[in-house]
Amino acid sequence: MTLLLSKHWLVAEPANPKYLRRFRGLHPLLAQVLINRGLDSYQAATEFLYAKNVTHNPFDMPDMAKAVGRIRDAIGKGEKIVVYGDFDADGVTSTTLLMQTLRAFKANAEPYIPHRIDEGYGLNSPALLELAERGVSLVITVDCGIRSVEEVEDARAAGVDVIITDHHSLGPTLPDAYAVINCKRPGYPEPMLAGVGVAFKLAQALIMADRNNRKYGSNKDHDPIDVADLLDLVALGTVADMMPLHHMENRVIVRRGLEKINMAKRPGIRALMEVAGVEPGKANSTTIGFSLAPRINAAGRLDDAMIAYRLLASTTLTEARKHAQTLQELNTQRQDYTRKAQATIREQLDDSAELPLIFAAHEGFLPGIVGLVAGRLTEEFFRPTVVMELGEDESRASCRSIPQFDITNALDQCADLLMRHGGHALAAGFTVANDNIGPLRERLTALANDALTGQTLTPTLHIDAEIDVHQLNEDLVSAMSLLEPFGNGNPLPVLMTRNVHVAECKTVGKQNNHLKLKLSRAGQPPLDAIGFGLGDWVEKMPQRIDIAYQLEINEWNGRRNIQANLQDIRPAETS
Repeated sequence: MTLLLSKHWLVAEPANPKYLRRFRGLHPLLAQVLINRGLDSYQAATEFLYAKNVTHNPFDMPDMAKAVGRIRDAIGKGEKIVVYGDFDADGVTSTTLLMQTLRAFKANAEPYIPHRIDEGYGLNSPALLELAERGVSLVITVDCGIRSVEEVEDARAAGVDVIITDHHSLGPTLPDAYAVINCKRPGYPEPMLAGVGVAFKLAQALIMADRNNRKYGSNKDHDPIDVADLLDLVALGTVADMMPLHHMENRVIVRRGLEKINMAKRPGIRALMEVAGVEPGKANSTTIGFSLAPRINAAGRLDDAMIAYRLLASTTLTEARKHAQTLQELNTQRQDYTRKAQATIREQLDDSAELPLIFAAHEGFLPGIVGLVAGRLTEEFFRPTVVMELGEDESRASCRSIPQFDITNALDQCADLLMRHGGHALAAGFTVANDNIGPLRERLTALANDALTGQTLTPTLHIDAEIDVHQLNEDLVSAMSLLEPFGNGNPLPVLMTRNVHVAECKTVGKQNNHLKLKLSRAGQPPLDAIGFGLGDWVEKMPQRIDIAYQLEINEWNGRRNIQANLQDIRPAETS
Protein backbone atom coordinates (compact mmCIF):
# COMPACT_ATOMS: atom_id res chain seq x y z
CA MET A 1 0.00 0.00 0.00
CA THR A 2 1.49 3.34 -1.02
CA LEU A 3 0.59 5.02 2.25
CA LEU A 4 3.09 2.74 3.99
CA LEU A 5 5.90 3.50 1.58
CA SER A 6 8.63 5.07 3.67
CA LYS A 7 10.14 8.31 2.51
CA HIS A 8 13.83 8.93 1.97
CA TRP A 9 15.10 10.48 5.19
CA LEU A 10 17.76 13.13 4.67
CA VAL A 11 19.18 14.29 7.99
CA ALA A 12 20.99 17.63 8.05
CA GLU A 13 24.65 17.62 9.05
CA PRO A 14 24.96 18.81 12.67
CA ALA A 15 26.60 22.22 12.92
CA ASN A 16 29.89 22.64 14.71
CA PRO A 17 29.24 23.65 18.36
CA LYS A 18 31.65 26.60 17.95
CA TYR A 19 29.56 27.76 14.98
CA LEU A 20 26.35 27.43 16.96
CA ARG A 21 27.73 29.75 19.64
CA ARG A 22 27.61 32.62 17.13
CA PHE A 23 23.82 32.55 17.52
CA ARG A 24 23.93 34.00 21.01
CA GLY A 25 20.71 33.82 22.97
CA LEU A 26 19.02 31.38 20.61
CA HIS A 27 18.17 27.78 21.47
CA PRO A 28 20.89 25.54 19.92
CA LEU A 29 18.32 23.49 18.03
CA LEU A 30 16.73 26.68 16.65
CA ALA A 31 20.19 27.81 15.55
CA GLN A 32 20.68 24.44 13.83
CA VAL A 33 17.41 24.87 11.92
CA LEU A 34 18.37 28.40 10.85
CA ILE A 35 21.72 27.14 9.57
CA ASN A 36 19.94 24.34 7.70
CA ARG A 37 17.90 27.01 5.93
CA GLY A 38 20.93 28.96 4.80
CA LEU A 39 20.89 31.64 7.49
CA ASP A 40 24.52 31.33 8.48
CA SER A 41 25.00 34.59 10.37
CA TYR A 42 23.43 36.02 13.50
CA GLN A 43 22.34 39.13 11.57
CA ALA A 44 20.60 37.11 8.86
CA ALA A 45 18.97 34.90 11.48
CA THR A 46 17.59 37.77 13.55
CA GLU A 47 16.22 39.50 10.45
CA PHE A 48 14.50 36.26 9.46
CA LEU A 49 13.03 35.83 12.94
CA TYR A 50 11.97 39.38 13.73
CA ALA A 51 11.97 41.74 10.70
CA LYS A 52 8.74 43.61 9.95
CA ASN A 53 9.85 46.21 7.42
CA VAL A 54 11.44 44.35 4.51
CA THR A 55 9.37 45.53 1.55
CA HIS A 56 10.35 46.87 -1.86
CA ASN A 57 9.35 49.99 -3.76
CA PRO A 58 6.26 49.11 -5.84
CA PHE A 59 7.46 51.43 -8.60
CA ASP A 60 10.33 49.01 -9.22
CA MET A 61 7.79 46.84 -11.04
CA PRO A 62 7.67 47.50 -14.78
CA ASP A 63 4.58 49.47 -15.89
CA MET A 64 3.62 50.41 -12.32
CA ALA A 65 3.88 54.17 -12.88
CA LYS A 66 1.94 53.83 -16.13
CA ALA A 67 -0.82 51.83 -14.40
CA VAL A 68 -1.06 54.29 -11.51
CA GLY A 69 -1.37 57.21 -13.91
CA ARG A 70 -4.17 55.52 -15.85
CA ILE A 71 -6.09 54.56 -12.71
CA ARG A 72 -5.81 58.03 -11.20
CA ASP A 73 -7.02 59.52 -14.48
CA ALA A 74 -9.99 57.12 -14.52
CA ILE A 75 -10.88 58.01 -10.94
CA GLY A 76 -10.70 61.71 -11.70
CA LYS A 77 -13.01 61.37 -14.72
CA GLY A 78 -15.47 59.04 -13.01
CA GLU A 79 -14.86 56.22 -15.50
CA LYS A 80 -16.38 52.84 -14.81
CA ILE A 81 -13.66 50.52 -13.50
CA VAL A 82 -13.94 46.76 -13.00
CA VAL A 83 -11.60 44.71 -10.83
CA TYR A 84 -11.54 41.32 -12.55
CA GLY A 85 -10.43 38.57 -10.18
CA ASP A 86 -10.08 34.83 -9.86
CA PHE A 87 -12.26 32.40 -7.92
CA ASP A 88 -9.66 31.02 -5.48
CA ALA A 89 -8.63 32.52 -2.14
CA ASP A 90 -5.75 34.44 -3.72
CA GLY A 91 -8.06 35.93 -6.34
CA VAL A 92 -10.86 36.72 -3.89
CA THR A 93 -8.52 38.47 -1.43
CA SER A 94 -6.92 40.34 -4.34
CA THR A 95 -10.31 41.53 -5.55
CA THR A 96 -11.36 42.59 -2.07
CA LEU A 97 -8.09 44.43 -1.45
CA LEU A 98 -8.13 46.43 -4.68
CA MET A 99 -11.84 47.23 -4.38
CA GLN A 100 -11.29 48.51 -0.85
CA THR A 101 -8.44 50.69 -2.10
CA LEU A 102 -10.29 52.08 -5.11
CA ARG A 103 -13.41 52.86 -3.12
CA ALA A 104 -11.31 54.69 -0.55
CA PHE A 105 -10.32 56.94 -3.47
CA LYS A 106 -14.02 57.34 -4.46
CA ALA A 107 -13.53 55.35 -7.66
CA ASN A 108 -16.56 54.20 -9.66
CA ALA A 109 -15.48 50.58 -9.31
CA GLU A 110 -17.13 47.19 -9.10
CA PRO A 111 -15.83 43.61 -8.73
CA TYR A 112 -16.13 40.82 -11.28
CA ILE A 113 -15.14 37.24 -10.52
CA PRO A 114 -15.90 34.69 -13.24
CA HIS A 115 -17.93 31.61 -12.41
CA ARG A 116 -15.69 28.54 -12.39
CA ILE A 117 -18.16 26.26 -14.17
CA ASP A 118 -19.82 28.72 -16.54
CA GLU A 119 -16.73 30.73 -17.53
CA GLY A 120 -13.58 29.01 -16.32
CA TYR A 121 -10.33 30.55 -15.12
CA GLY A 122 -9.10 33.97 -16.15
CA LEU A 123 -10.22 36.61 -18.59
CA ASN A 124 -12.87 35.58 -21.07
CA SER A 125 -13.95 37.60 -24.08
CA PRO A 126 -17.74 37.33 -23.64
CA ALA A 127 -17.46 38.84 -20.15
CA LEU A 128 -15.15 41.63 -21.37
CA LEU A 129 -17.49 42.49 -24.24
CA GLU A 130 -20.46 42.56 -21.89
CA LEU A 131 -18.56 44.92 -19.58
CA ALA A 132 -17.74 47.16 -22.54
CA GLU A 133 -21.44 47.30 -23.46
CA ARG A 134 -22.18 48.43 -19.90
CA GLY A 135 -19.81 51.36 -20.29
CA VAL A 136 -16.76 49.96 -18.51
CA SER A 137 -13.63 51.61 -19.88
CA LEU A 138 -10.95 50.18 -17.57
CA VAL A 139 -10.52 46.59 -16.39
CA ILE A 140 -7.86 45.80 -13.78
CA THR A 141 -7.12 42.11 -13.45
CA VAL A 142 -5.91 40.56 -10.20
CA ASP A 143 -4.31 37.11 -9.99
CA CYS A 144 -5.03 36.44 -13.68
CA GLY A 145 -4.50 37.69 -17.22
CA ILE A 146 -0.81 37.20 -17.88
CA ARG A 147 -1.48 34.71 -20.68
CA SER A 148 -4.74 36.22 -21.96
CA VAL A 149 -3.32 37.57 -25.22
CA GLU A 150 -6.44 37.14 -27.38
CA GLU A 151 -8.82 38.28 -24.66
CA VAL A 152 -6.91 41.53 -24.15
CA GLU A 153 -7.00 42.14 -27.91
CA ASP A 154 -10.79 41.67 -27.86
CA ALA A 155 -11.10 44.11 -24.95
CA ARG A 156 -9.01 46.73 -26.74
CA ALA A 157 -11.09 46.36 -29.88
CA ALA A 158 -14.18 47.02 -27.75
CA GLY A 159 -12.64 50.21 -26.33
CA VAL A 160 -11.62 48.83 -22.93
CA ASP A 161 -8.18 49.45 -21.46
CA VAL A 162 -6.81 46.49 -19.51
CA ILE A 163 -4.27 46.70 -16.70
CA ILE A 164 -2.99 43.25 -15.79
CA THR A 165 -1.75 42.48 -12.29
CA ASP A 166 -0.70 38.86 -11.94
CA HIS A 167 1.99 36.62 -10.51
CA HIS A 168 1.70 33.52 -12.67
CA SER A 169 4.48 32.44 -15.02
CA LEU A 170 5.01 34.62 -18.08
CA GLY A 171 3.99 33.17 -21.42
CA PRO A 172 6.01 33.45 -24.63
CA THR A 173 4.15 36.69 -25.46
CA LEU A 174 2.91 39.34 -23.04
CA PRO A 175 -0.64 40.55 -23.67
CA ASP A 176 -0.79 43.95 -25.38
CA ALA A 177 -2.46 45.52 -22.36
CA TYR A 178 -2.27 49.15 -21.25
CA ALA A 179 0.06 47.97 -18.48
CA VAL A 180 1.34 44.56 -17.37
CA ILE A 181 2.32 44.36 -13.71
CA ASN A 182 3.84 41.03 -12.76
CA CYS A 183 6.46 40.37 -10.09
CA LYS A 184 8.17 37.89 -12.42
CA ARG A 185 8.99 40.55 -14.98
CA PRO A 186 12.67 41.62 -14.78
CA GLY A 187 13.32 44.52 -12.45
CA TYR A 188 11.43 43.63 -9.30
CA PRO A 189 13.57 41.97 -6.61
CA GLU A 190 10.84 39.61 -5.30
CA PRO A 191 9.47 37.38 -8.07
CA MET A 192 7.42 35.12 -5.80
CA LEU A 193 4.63 37.34 -4.52
CA ALA A 194 1.08 36.01 -4.52
CA GLY A 195 -1.52 37.57 -6.76
CA VAL A 196 -2.76 39.46 -3.72
CA GLY A 197 0.84 40.54 -3.07
CA VAL A 198 1.01 42.13 -6.54
CA ALA A 199 -2.40 43.79 -5.98
CA PHE A 200 -1.04 45.07 -2.68
CA LYS A 201 1.95 46.64 -4.45
CA LEU A 202 -0.46 48.44 -6.79
CA ALA A 203 -2.43 49.68 -3.77
CA GLN A 204 0.82 50.85 -2.17
CA ALA A 205 1.77 52.69 -5.35
CA LEU A 206 -1.63 54.42 -5.56
CA ILE A 207 -1.36 55.54 -1.94
CA MET A 208 2.23 56.76 -2.44
CA ALA A 209 1.25 58.70 -5.58
CA ASP A 210 -1.69 60.30 -3.77
CA ARG A 211 0.46 61.33 -0.83
CA ASN A 212 3.02 62.81 -3.15
CA ASN A 213 0.29 64.72 -4.99
CA ARG A 214 -1.11 66.15 -1.73
CA LYS A 215 2.38 67.09 -0.65
CA TYR A 216 2.51 69.56 -3.50
CA GLY A 217 -0.81 71.23 -2.75
CA SER A 218 -3.51 69.23 -4.56
CA ASN A 219 -6.58 68.53 -2.45
CA LYS A 220 -8.52 65.43 -3.49
CA ASP A 221 -11.89 64.45 -2.05
CA HIS A 222 -11.33 60.90 -0.86
CA ASP A 223 -11.28 58.83 2.28
CA PRO A 224 -7.77 58.10 3.55
CA ILE A 225 -6.68 54.47 3.61
CA ASP A 226 -3.93 52.98 5.74
CA VAL A 227 -1.91 50.40 3.81
CA ALA A 228 -1.56 48.39 7.03
CA ASP A 229 -5.32 47.80 7.02
CA LEU A 230 -4.88 45.66 3.90
CA LEU A 231 -2.32 43.27 5.36
CA ASP A 232 -4.85 40.77 6.75
CA LEU A 233 -6.04 40.15 3.18
CA VAL A 234 -2.49 39.88 1.86
CA ALA A 235 -1.51 37.34 4.51
CA LEU A 236 -4.63 35.29 3.86
CA GLY A 237 -4.08 35.10 0.09
CA THR A 238 -0.32 34.61 0.30
CA VAL A 239 -0.54 31.59 2.60
CA ALA A 240 -3.57 30.17 0.77
CA ASP A 241 -1.66 30.26 -2.54
CA MET A 242 1.37 28.58 -0.92
CA MET A 243 3.85 31.33 -1.71
CA PRO A 244 7.35 30.79 -0.29
CA LEU A 245 7.63 32.09 3.26
CA HIS A 246 11.41 32.09 3.37
CA HIS A 247 11.30 35.05 0.96
CA MET A 248 11.52 38.11 3.15
CA GLU A 249 8.81 40.29 1.58
CA ASN A 250 6.26 37.48 1.80
CA ARG A 251 7.47 36.69 5.29
CA VAL A 252 7.05 40.25 6.52
CA ILE A 253 3.66 40.63 4.84
CA VAL A 254 2.35 37.45 6.44
CA ARG A 255 3.86 38.20 9.86
CA ARG A 256 2.26 41.64 9.98
CA GLY A 257 -0.93 40.37 8.38
CA LEU A 258 -1.34 37.71 11.06
CA GLU A 259 -1.24 40.45 13.67
CA LYS A 260 -4.20 42.06 11.89
CA ILE A 261 -6.02 38.74 11.53
CA ASN A 262 -5.66 38.08 15.26
CA MET A 263 -7.20 41.49 16.00
CA ALA A 264 -10.19 40.28 13.92
CA LYS A 265 -11.33 43.83 13.15
CA ARG A 266 -12.51 42.96 9.64
CA PRO A 267 -16.06 41.58 10.09
CA GLY A 268 -15.60 38.97 7.37
CA ILE A 269 -12.47 37.53 8.94
CA ARG A 270 -13.99 37.52 12.42
CA ALA A 271 -17.07 35.64 11.13
CA LEU A 272 -14.85 33.21 9.24
CA MET A 273 -12.83 32.52 12.37
CA GLU A 274 -16.04 31.89 14.31
CA VAL A 275 -17.34 29.17 11.97
CA ALA A 276 -13.86 27.63 11.76
CA GLY A 277 -13.53 27.52 15.55
CA VAL A 278 -10.46 29.77 15.57
CA GLU A 279 -10.05 32.02 18.58
CA PRO A 280 -8.81 35.58 17.84
CA GLY A 281 -5.26 35.87 19.07
CA LYS A 282 -4.42 32.23 18.30
CA ALA A 283 -4.38 32.26 14.50
CA ASN A 284 -1.15 31.40 12.68
CA SER A 285 -0.16 30.47 9.15
CA THR A 286 -1.32 26.87 9.71
CA THR A 287 -4.72 28.24 10.72
CA ILE A 288 -4.93 30.09 7.41
CA GLY A 289 -3.86 27.08 5.37
CA PHE A 290 -6.09 24.49 6.99
CA SER A 291 -9.05 26.43 8.44
CA LEU A 292 -9.66 29.81 6.82
CA ALA A 293 -8.49 29.41 3.22
CA PRO A 294 -10.40 26.16 2.50
CA ARG A 295 -13.66 27.85 3.46
CA ILE A 296 -12.96 30.81 1.18
CA ASN A 297 -12.02 28.45 -1.64
CA ALA A 298 -15.19 26.41 -1.14
CA ALA A 299 -17.31 29.21 -2.61
CA GLY A 300 -15.59 29.17 -5.99
CA ARG A 301 -15.22 25.39 -5.99
CA LEU A 302 -18.89 24.53 -5.53
CA ASP A 303 -20.88 27.73 -6.07
CA ASP A 304 -19.95 31.35 -6.74
CA ALA A 305 -16.75 32.99 -5.47
CA MET A 306 -18.69 36.24 -5.04
CA ILE A 307 -20.05 34.71 -1.81
CA ALA A 308 -16.50 34.77 -0.42
CA TYR A 309 -15.96 38.28 -1.79
CA ARG A 310 -19.12 39.51 -0.09
CA LEU A 311 -17.91 37.92 3.15
CA LEU A 312 -14.56 39.72 3.10
CA ALA A 313 -16.15 42.99 1.94
CA SER A 314 -18.87 42.92 4.63
CA THR A 315 -19.11 46.04 6.76
CA THR A 316 -21.12 44.48 9.61
CA LEU A 317 -20.68 41.29 11.59
CA THR A 318 -24.34 40.36 11.05
CA GLU A 319 -23.90 40.44 7.28
CA ALA A 320 -20.56 38.62 7.47
CA ARG A 321 -21.93 35.80 9.63
CA LYS A 322 -24.59 35.01 7.03
CA HIS A 323 -21.95 34.56 4.32
CA ALA A 324 -19.60 32.68 6.67
CA GLN A 325 -22.29 30.12 7.44
CA THR A 326 -22.84 29.55 3.72
CA LEU A 327 -19.11 28.95 3.28
CA GLN A 328 -19.11 26.53 6.21
CA GLU A 329 -21.82 24.44 4.55
CA LEU A 330 -20.08 24.54 1.17
CA ASN A 331 -16.81 23.45 2.75
CA THR A 332 -18.45 20.40 4.32
CA GLN A 333 -19.85 19.44 0.91
CA ARG A 334 -16.44 20.02 -0.67
CA GLN A 335 -14.79 17.59 1.75
CA ASP A 336 -17.36 14.91 0.93
CA TYR A 337 -17.03 15.32 -2.85
CA THR A 338 -13.24 15.24 -2.62
CA ARG A 339 -13.20 11.96 -0.68
CA LYS A 340 -15.57 10.31 -3.17
CA ALA A 341 -13.61 11.45 -6.23
CA GLN A 342 -10.35 10.27 -4.68
CA ALA A 343 -11.84 6.85 -4.00
CA THR A 344 -13.13 6.62 -7.58
CA ILE A 345 -9.67 7.25 -9.03
CA ARG A 346 -7.94 4.88 -6.61
CA GLU A 347 -10.22 2.08 -7.78
CA GLN A 348 -9.01 2.67 -11.36
CA LEU A 349 -5.32 2.61 -10.45
CA ASP A 350 -3.06 -0.39 -10.17
CA ASP A 351 -0.83 0.21 -7.15
CA SER A 352 1.87 -1.96 -8.62
CA ALA A 353 2.02 -0.10 -11.97
CA GLU A 354 5.05 2.10 -12.53
CA LEU A 355 3.06 5.05 -13.80
CA PRO A 356 5.11 8.11 -14.81
CA LEU A 357 1.96 10.23 -14.62
CA ILE A 358 -1.58 9.78 -13.33
CA PHE A 359 -4.22 10.98 -15.80
CA ALA A 360 -7.81 10.54 -14.61
CA ALA A 361 -10.96 11.83 -16.28
CA HIS A 362 -14.61 11.46 -15.32
CA GLU A 363 -17.82 13.22 -16.26
CA GLY A 364 -18.94 13.16 -12.62
CA PHE A 365 -15.99 15.14 -11.21
CA LEU A 366 -16.82 18.67 -10.13
CA PRO A 367 -14.42 21.20 -11.67
CA GLY A 368 -14.05 22.86 -8.30
CA ILE A 369 -12.50 19.84 -6.60
CA VAL A 370 -10.27 18.38 -9.32
CA GLY A 371 -7.27 20.39 -8.08
CA LEU A 372 -7.70 19.12 -4.54
CA VAL A 373 -7.99 15.54 -5.73
CA ALA A 374 -4.93 15.91 -7.96
CA GLY A 375 -2.97 17.26 -5.00
CA ARG A 376 -3.98 14.39 -2.74
CA LEU A 377 -3.05 11.80 -5.37
CA THR A 378 0.31 13.44 -6.07
CA GLU A 379 1.04 13.36 -2.36
CA GLU A 380 -0.05 9.72 -2.05
CA PHE A 381 1.64 8.26 -5.14
CA PHE A 382 4.40 10.87 -5.68
CA ARG A 383 3.61 11.18 -9.37
CA PRO A 384 2.50 14.14 -11.50
CA THR A 385 -1.28 14.00 -11.62
CA VAL A 386 -3.91 15.33 -14.01
CA VAL A 387 -7.55 15.15 -12.89
CA MET A 388 -10.12 16.16 -15.49
CA GLU A 389 -13.81 16.96 -15.41
CA LEU A 390 -15.22 15.75 -18.73
CA GLY A 391 -17.52 18.20 -20.46
CA GLU A 392 -19.73 17.78 -23.48
CA ASP A 393 -17.34 19.29 -26.06
CA GLU A 394 -14.43 20.50 -23.98
CA SER A 395 -13.01 19.53 -20.61
CA ARG A 396 -11.13 21.26 -17.83
CA ALA A 397 -8.38 19.80 -15.70
CA SER A 398 -6.13 20.62 -12.79
CA CYS A 399 -2.59 19.33 -12.50
CA ARG A 400 -0.27 18.86 -9.55
CA SER A 401 3.33 17.76 -9.84
CA ILE A 402 6.54 16.82 -8.07
CA PRO A 403 9.85 18.75 -8.02
CA GLN A 404 11.33 16.53 -10.73
CA PHE A 405 8.70 17.52 -13.33
CA ASP A 406 7.69 21.11 -14.27
CA ILE A 407 4.04 20.65 -15.20
CA THR A 408 3.55 24.12 -16.72
CA ASN A 409 6.59 23.62 -18.94
CA ALA A 410 5.12 20.28 -20.03
CA LEU A 411 1.81 21.95 -20.87
CA ASP A 412 3.69 24.58 -22.89
CA GLN A 413 4.99 21.68 -25.01
CA CYS A 414 1.38 20.59 -25.54
CA ALA A 415 0.04 24.06 -26.34
CA ASP A 416 -1.10 23.02 -29.84
CA LEU A 417 -3.51 20.55 -28.20
CA LEU A 418 -4.89 22.96 -25.60
CA MET A 419 -7.43 25.77 -25.67
CA ARG A 420 -5.81 27.54 -22.73
CA HIS A 421 -3.44 26.72 -19.91
CA GLY A 422 -1.27 28.27 -17.22
CA GLY A 423 0.09 27.91 -13.72
CA HIS A 424 3.29 27.18 -11.78
CA ALA A 425 5.94 24.45 -11.92
CA LEU A 426 4.02 22.34 -9.39
CA ALA A 427 0.42 23.33 -10.11
CA ALA A 428 -1.41 24.21 -13.30
CA GLY A 429 -4.70 24.00 -15.13
CA PHE A 430 -5.94 23.76 -18.68
CA THR A 431 -8.95 23.52 -20.96
CA VAL A 432 -8.89 21.03 -23.83
CA ALA A 433 -11.24 20.05 -26.66
CA ASN A 434 -12.44 16.51 -26.07
CA ASP A 435 -11.03 15.33 -29.42
CA ASN A 436 -7.54 16.17 -28.12
CA ILE A 437 -7.75 14.37 -24.76
CA GLY A 438 -6.25 11.11 -26.07
CA PRO A 439 -3.27 12.76 -27.83
CA LEU A 440 -2.74 15.02 -24.80
CA ARG A 441 -2.63 12.07 -22.41
CA GLU A 442 -0.10 10.30 -24.65
CA ARG A 443 2.15 13.33 -24.99
CA LEU A 444 2.10 14.28 -21.30
CA THR A 445 2.80 10.67 -20.34
CA ALA A 446 5.72 10.55 -22.77
CA LEU A 447 7.12 13.83 -21.43
CA ALA A 448 6.83 12.56 -17.86
CA ASN A 449 8.41 9.27 -18.80
CA ASP A 450 11.38 11.03 -20.45
CA ALA A 451 11.87 13.33 -17.46
CA LEU A 452 11.44 10.74 -14.71
CA THR A 453 12.99 7.56 -16.13
CA GLY A 454 15.99 6.54 -14.04
CA GLN A 455 15.01 8.69 -11.08
CA THR A 456 14.03 7.25 -7.71
CA LEU A 457 10.52 8.55 -7.25
CA THR A 458 10.36 8.61 -3.49
CA PRO A 459 9.54 11.79 -1.60
CA THR A 460 12.46 13.14 0.36
CA LEU A 461 11.85 14.05 3.98
CA HIS A 462 14.33 16.73 5.06
CA ILE A 463 15.11 16.29 8.76
CA ASP A 464 16.56 19.22 10.67
CA ALA A 465 18.09 17.38 13.60
CA GLU A 466 18.21 14.15 15.55
CA ILE A 467 17.16 14.47 19.18
CA ASP A 468 16.63 12.20 22.18
CA VAL A 469 13.03 11.60 23.19
CA HIS A 470 13.75 12.86 26.72
CA GLN A 471 14.78 16.31 25.43
CA LEU A 472 11.33 17.10 24.06
CA ASN A 473 9.52 19.78 26.06
CA GLU A 474 7.45 22.97 25.78
CA ASP A 475 10.55 25.18 25.87
CA LEU A 476 11.69 23.56 22.62
CA VAL A 477 8.28 24.15 21.03
CA SER A 478 8.41 27.78 22.15
CA ALA A 479 11.89 28.24 20.65
CA MET A 480 10.77 26.77 17.32
CA SER A 481 7.71 29.04 17.22
CA LEU A 482 10.06 31.97 16.53
CA LEU A 483 10.33 30.59 12.99
CA GLU A 484 6.69 31.50 12.32
CA PRO A 485 5.14 32.11 9.88
CA PHE A 486 5.51 28.55 8.64
CA GLY A 487 4.58 27.48 5.15
CA ASN A 488 6.03 26.77 1.74
CA GLY A 489 9.82 27.22 1.90
CA ASN A 490 9.75 27.51 5.68
CA PRO A 491 8.09 24.35 6.96
CA LEU A 492 7.77 23.38 10.58
CA PRO A 493 11.10 21.82 11.63
CA VAL A 494 11.20 18.05 11.29
CA LEU A 495 13.00 16.16 14.05
CA MET A 496 14.08 12.55 14.23
CA THR A 497 14.24 10.25 17.22
CA ARG A 498 15.56 6.69 17.05
CA ASN A 499 14.58 3.50 18.77
CA VAL A 500 11.50 4.63 20.72
CA HIS A 501 9.29 2.09 22.45
CA VAL A 502 5.64 1.93 21.37
CA ALA A 503 3.62 1.67 24.58
CA GLU A 504 0.21 2.04 22.95
CA CYS A 505 -1.00 1.92 19.35
CA LYS A 506 -4.48 2.47 17.90
CA THR A 507 -6.36 4.09 15.02
CA VAL A 508 -8.53 7.18 15.38
CA GLY A 509 -10.74 9.29 13.15
CA LYS A 510 -14.10 8.71 11.47
CA GLN A 511 -12.55 6.27 9.03
CA ASN A 512 -9.91 4.92 11.44
CA ASN A 513 -7.22 6.07 9.02
CA HIS A 514 -5.14 8.05 11.52
CA LEU A 515 -2.58 6.58 13.90
CA LYS A 516 -2.39 7.40 17.61
CA LEU A 517 0.63 6.31 19.65
CA LYS A 518 1.98 6.64 23.15
CA LEU A 519 5.77 6.44 23.21
CA SER A 520 7.64 5.48 26.38
CA ARG A 521 10.00 7.93 28.11
CA ALA A 522 11.88 6.68 31.18
CA GLY A 523 11.04 8.81 34.22
CA GLN A 524 8.69 11.03 32.17
CA PRO A 525 5.09 10.82 30.99
CA PRO A 526 4.68 9.01 27.66
CA LEU A 527 4.93 11.16 24.54
CA ASP A 528 1.71 11.40 22.55
CA ALA A 529 2.07 11.03 18.78
CA ILE A 530 -0.43 11.41 15.96
CA GLY A 531 0.10 10.22 12.40
CA PHE A 532 -2.50 11.54 9.96
CA GLY A 533 -3.18 9.04 7.19
CA LEU A 534 -0.84 6.48 8.78
CA GLY A 535 -3.55 4.24 10.25
CA ASP A 536 -2.46 1.20 8.20
CA TRP A 537 0.68 0.99 10.34
CA VAL A 538 -1.40 -0.39 13.20
CA GLU A 539 -1.49 -3.80 11.50
CA LYS A 540 2.30 -4.17 11.48
CA MET A 541 3.59 -1.84 14.16
CA PRO A 542 7.00 -2.92 15.50
CA GLN A 543 7.67 -2.67 19.20
CA ARG A 544 10.47 -0.17 18.61
CA ILE A 545 10.49 2.43 15.83
CA ASP A 546 12.35 5.44 14.48
CA ILE A 547 10.13 8.47 14.05
CA ALA A 548 10.33 11.65 11.99
CA TYR A 549 7.97 14.29 13.31
CA GLN A 550 7.06 17.89 13.94
CA LEU A 551 6.78 18.84 17.60
CA GLU A 552 3.65 20.75 18.57
CA ILE A 553 1.38 21.64 21.46
CA ASN A 554 -1.93 19.83 21.62
CA GLU A 555 -4.70 21.57 23.56
CA TRP A 556 -7.79 19.48 24.23
CA ASN A 557 -10.49 19.79 26.89
CA GLY A 558 -8.42 22.28 28.84
CA ARG A 559 -5.33 20.07 28.82
CA ARG A 560 -2.08 21.10 27.18
CA ASN A 561 0.74 18.73 26.29
CA ILE A 562 3.44 18.28 23.70
CA GLN A 563 2.71 15.99 20.80
CA ALA A 564 4.73 14.52 17.94
CA ASN A 565 3.00 15.01 14.60
CA LEU A 566 4.42 12.03 12.73
CA GLN A 567 5.70 12.62 9.20
CA ASP A 568 7.04 9.10 8.75
CA ILE A 569 7.81 5.90 10.63
CA ARG A 570 10.26 3.07 10.09
CA PRO A 571 11.21 0.02 12.15
CA ALA A 572 14.09 0.80 14.49
CA GLU A 573 17.48 -0.35 13.28
CA THR A 574 18.85 -3.21 15.34
CA SER A 575 22.49 -4.01 15.94
